[in-house]
Amino acid sequence: MANAEYPVYGEITGPIVMIGFGSIGHGTLPLIERHFKYDKSRMVIVDPRSEDELALKEKGVRHVQAAVTRENYKELLEPLLKEGEGQGFCVNLSVDTSSLDLMKFCREIGVLYIDTVVEPWLGFYFDDTVDNAARTNYALRETVRQEKRANPGGTTAVSCCGANPGMVSWFVKQGLVNLANDMGMTFDIPQQGDRSGWARLMQQVGVKGIHIAERDTQRATKPKPLNVFWNTWSAEGFISEGLQPSELGWGTHEKWKPENAHTYAYGSQASIYLDQPGANTRVRTWCPTPGPQYGFLVTHNESISIADFFTLSEDGQVTYRPTCHYAYHPANDAVLSLHEMFGNGGKQQPVLHVLEENELVDGIDELGVLLYGHDKNAYWFGSRLSVEETRTLAPWQNATGLQVTSAVLAGMVWALENPQAGIVEADEMDFRRCLEVQLPYLGPVEGHYTDWTPLTGRPGLFPEDLDTEDAWQFRNVLVH
Repeated sequence: MANAEYPVYGEITGPIVMIGFGSIGHGTLPLIERHFKYDKSRMVIVDPRSEDELALKEKGVRHVQAAVTRENYKELLEPLLKEGEGQGFCVNLSVDTSSLDLMKFCREIGVLYIDTVVEPWLGFYFDDTVDNAARTNYALRETVRQEKRANPGGTTAVSCCGANPGMVSWFVKQGLVNLANDMGMTFDIPQQGDRSGWARLMQQVGVKGIHIAERDTQRATKPKPLNVFWNTWSAEGFISEGLQPSELGWGTHEKWKPENAHTYAYGSQASIYLDQPGANTRVRTWCPTPGPQYGFLVTHNESISIADFFTLSEDGQVTYRPTCHYAYHPANDAVLSLHEMFGNGGKQQPVLHVLEENELVDGIDELGVLLYGHDKNAYWFGSRLSVEETRTLAPWQNATGLQVTSAVLAGMVWALENPQAGIVEADEMDFRRCLEVQLPYLGPVEGHYTDWTPLTGRPGLFPEDLDTEDAWQFRNVLVH
């Protein structure tokens, strides 16, 4: 099935099994319908909820009402993924299901796989029997990287391919190329897998670090009620990652480290974590619409994967690495929801709700990458997608959702075109091909230079402990 008005990027010859049908599943389904040829009778949604049963019936999509668990995932999914001929595709958009176990299983049976996060089984995020290091995205990512090292090649499994993580890794490469061109440098764009080539280019451009700098200005038609958590994407997902320790890729230019920062003795050692929740950790950053702003330093896979990808080493010693972290100002209703939750001892509200397109009056999700510390100071490159434009582009989602679902589409296209690439992250994929698929759904995609630094306007009325020699030190970015 495909729509003649839209480009068909390829044929999925086997079943398509989507695990989870929340806000991102809702938005991804119509993009799959538009852009792939496939057997509609073998399209299956696996989700324990029943409220979308009628809508799926009207679309002719089979719904298996079940939760995917540690105990049942093979028995439940194998007959669905292997039904009939051809190569199946597992699109995992769920929470509380182990991404690692699902991708290993899919690769064992020759099924393509994609997800938007390294998700653990139920209970991981709130497990008070383990230390904070064990609850980090670093720990989760390392399980996938270890599997990649142990079993290289084979059926493609795309790990962490949404807006962020995912799309922002492609923005980093495009933004870096733009910067190098604007600086008049003579260079060849490195091949997609040339990690040292990309890292050398970033070092030569002079980038000290990267903020995944986002501002969501989407506004609801009604005010948020008390004891309800509102968000423009998965409330469960945001709460889970917000209560994990704050994490960031740690650059070689940094001269100071917070007292509650911790490193790792295993794996890439590309990041640090703080003994405090990410959704209660603020940083200074910049986006085109608001200019200077506070963001939350919430942990994300891309904070680690980007810092890891752009690392240079010599004789076992790291010689260059950029600092990289999320700097997220969510929709105002989500900020209010966090304030309410942390004020109640971190206990989440009894009702969690994702604001749908018809509940929003206006606003944009301005999501990009701020490459900073070079001779041009700082350069933001990203998507400035409005909810109004989203309504004209695709159904069943708001602006935040479409930035995620279009990245899932791009990742699926890349996997179909590279079916034996093994386990890959967005940093290891062809950024030009992925953006080519995604750009029609991103609204204005622009680059903006700024002379703002974390020292702008400081110190103000009160004394501060600043590093005035290097504006882009994390000491100056972190809100103490």
